[in-house]
Amino acid sequence: MTLLIFILGLALGIGFCWWQQRQRQRQLKRMLELLPAESTDNSFPLVSQLRSAIAILIGDRAEIKEKLNTTRQVLQVAPVGYLQVDEDNRLIWCNEQARQLLQLDRWQPGQKRLLLELVRSYELDQLIERTREQQQPAIQEWVFHPACIDGAAMGEVRSLTLRASSLPLSHGQVSVFLENRQPLVELSQSRNQWVSDLAHELRTPLTSIRLVAETLQGRVKPPESRWIEQLLQETNRLIELVQNWLELSHLEKNPSKSLTYQSVELRSLIESAWQRLEPLAQQKQLSLAYQGPDTLSARGDKSRLIQVFLNLLDNSIKHSPPQALIQVKVTPTQKAGIDSDALVEEESFIQIDIIDSGSGFSASDLPHVFERLYRGDVSRYRAPVSGGSSALGRSSGSGLGLSIVQEIVQAHSGTVRARNHPETGGAWLQIQLPHPTAVSS
Repeated sequence: MTLLIFILGLALGIGFCWWQQRQRQRQLKRMLELLPAESTDNSFPLVSQLRSAIAILIGDRAEIKEKLNTTRQVLQVAPVGYLQVDEDNRLIWCNEQARQLLQLDRWQPGQKRLLLELVRSYELDQLIERTREQQQPAIQEWVFHPACIDGAAMGEVRSLTLRASSLPLSHGQVSVFLENRQPLVELSQSRNQWVSDLAHELRTPLTSIRLVAETLQGRVKPPESRWIEQLLQETNRLIELVQNWLELSHLEKNPSKSLTYQSVELRSLIESAWQRLEPLAQQKQLSLAYQGPDTLSARGDKSRLIQVFLNLLDNSIKHSPPQALIQVKVTPTQKAGIDSDALVEEESFIQIDIIDSGSGFSASDLPHVFERLYRGDVSRYRAPVSGGSSALGRSSGSGLGLSIVQEIVQAHSGTVRARNHPETGGAWLQIQLPHPTAVSS
């Protein structure tokens, strides 16, 4: 009886060992199936195949790690900042430039901390979220205000203009390249200030030259008088250029302080601007077509807004062919409210489209039309000025008209965009002015 029990126990033990061996064989086969095909060889036992495959994987891992370290070394000395976050917006890694730009003193390599804990930047956070949701690269430029815990050092903290370029990665990760635009901003401000100072100094002598030319105009007889008339035209052009630049500088320094807000009825404002320019339009038999509500008001500075329409309509008149139509479309647009169960202030705006049938903007000019002193089409930019009106815009005049338009619109918290209209082929200037209203859904 004891022998029988011993034999039965031995058989059970052998059976259990055989079952365990089969399980190990199955596990090894499953592991080999997960490995690359080139790392397995059926002529060797499973254990040898597994060891060989593991050795290959260890080598591949070491190679990948070496490449990663090389990439990080390159990024560490790059002139732009770089950071990478995971799917939970935790900072995985950043280079030294990013640490300096974003002042990431509290982060150490190897840590995984929420980026929002380290950098209080709404714009950067939104850029990363948009990139992750859309799975498309994105670009954002903003003024970054570093957080300052020490009140005594607050005066030494400087804001920076940053441009971020994001790229979606696998597993919800996002990488961001950061460029410090502050030196360019300061250089542009210094240049504009220098030109403004020069323009201020030129205003008095130019006025004196014009007075002398006006005095000589009545005393010099033809044909010599044509030289005086040309002198007056060029002097007036220079005076207008100086005045436009000074006005642009004033708008840039104090955008909101230079505005007097009131309720402005848009249709009457646009028609008033057209009436001032109608003598020029009649020379080419041009007409204005208005589309939109008869009574629609915006809140803004009446004199500044009429200056916007004067500049834009003046451009359209100068670049439209004879007997053409200039279209002005006014459309109130309102976005959906955030909370449909409560009284909310919805984001709404007024869109104004000014469309002509001229030659439009060239592809090379479009990115620069709002830049100061930029004038495309060199063969035409010295077009003569008649009636003291400068061709502010695409190809002639001072090259400040569209810059002034942009500054005035932005001072009203609006936007302006330049395109070519797909139907007319002419210039298409689109303005959006805010028009907030409170409604109940």
